[in-house]
Amino acid sequence: MTVQARLTDVRPELDPGPEPDVDPHVLLDYRADRSTAVRLVLGGGARLRSGTVLYAGTTIGGRFQTGHHVVVREECTIGDDVSIWSNSVIDYGCRIGDRVKIHTNCYVAQYTEILDDAFLAPGVTIANDLYPGQADSARLMSGPRIGAGAQIGVNVTLLPFVSIGDGCLVGSGSVVTRDLPDGTVAYGNPARVRGLVADLTDIAERVVPDPGSSSPYRARPRTSGP
Repeated sequence: MTVQARLTDVRPELDPGPEPDVDPHVLLDYRADRSTAVRLVLGGGARLRSGTVLYAGTTIGGRFQTGHHVVVREECTIGDDVSIWSNSVIDYGCRIGDRVKIHTNCYVAQYTEILDDAFLAPGVTIANDLYPGQADSARLMSGPRIGAGAQIGVNVTLLPFVSIGDGCLVGSGSVVTRDLPDGTVAYGNPARVRGLVADLTDIAERVVPDPGSSSPYRARPRTSGP
């Protein structure tokens, strides 16, 4: 069923907002075999790009935006002003706060919690099954908790059950296997705490202009030590 048949399901009782801006080839209220949910609840002012599929039984706040080919499964709760960009998948049973940004090619596993203002860079992969293939593990599967304002770098992998503290910065390519305290910088495989976000060098001190390039800045050359 295409979205044009479902525009009356935008939730006027909670957020009348403007009508959603919807490309062709968007599916709303897609029914999962495992769920008895009867409808999708979508806030006002959404911008849904082609290839988006939103499952029945999920509740999404106002001003939701998707890139192309985004899938949001059933039984998710998503806040206001959330954006999910192209080719990302939110599996069932997730809870996502307000103003969360999920970039391209991300996978968010079932039962993951992402708090307000968090950011997932391209290629973040989230796991929720500690012992894949074991029935007991499948019954207990749980994704991580990503704290408010946490920033998760490119191609980071987050393992089941871990808690990423509020305001953390996780470096690109890291594999997070243990909890990270609030406000810490962590990177590596396995990721280890390397310092505090508050102590990071100001970005302006780490770059120099690169006139004429498609990238306006590049890393400042390092001075060689003695």
